This record gives sequence, structure tokens and C-alpha cells, in this order.
Amino acid sequence: MMEANKLLRRERYELAAKRVKQLKGFYFHLLIFLIINIIIAIMNYRSLEVGESYFQWHNFFTFSIWGLFLVSHAASVFLPNIIFGKGWEARRIKKYIEQEDQHWE
Repeated sequence: MMEANKLLRRERYELAAKRVKQLKGFYFHLLIFLIINIIIAIMNYRSLEVGESYFQWHNFFTFSIWGLFLVSHAASVFLPNIIFGKGWEARRIKKYIEQEDQHWE
């Protein structure tokens, strides 16, 4: 019984550590996105001709494309159960373990 509790606690710790690593990766991605896009915006603004509007497609190209990837990254971190459902990964692991057990019997 004690061994099972230790195993359960270890699994929960590993899941929590994995989640923290995913969050850290997303927040780092967001930080780099903001820094780089602010630099690009400043450079684009400084290179405008007198009277030229900032609102041109090429000034928003990097922001838009990279923004789509950032939204995708956010969805994978904050909405992981939308596509596969809650517990999908655990069910698949259990299925493969059972198949391996049958194979070795």
C-alpha cells in the first residue's frame, strides 16, 4: 500500500513538472514574441517616409504569422483536452501496456 502511494505521488509530481515545463515554454515564447515585435514595430516606424501610414501589410506580416504560431502554442498548453479529450494519453498508455503484457504471456 505504501509503495502504491509513493508511485502515485511520483506520477503526480511528474505530471505537475511536465505541466510547469509547458507553461514555462509558452511564457518564454510569449516574451520573445513581444520583445521582437516591439523592436520590429520601432524599426518600421522609424523607417516611414514623411506622411506615410504605418498601417501597411508588411508592417504586420511577422506579427501576424508568428501570432498564429503563438496562438497554436497557447492552445496546446491551455486547451490540451479539446482534441483528444481528458485522459486520452493515459488511456493510450494503458492500452499499449496491456497489449505488451498479452504479447509476453
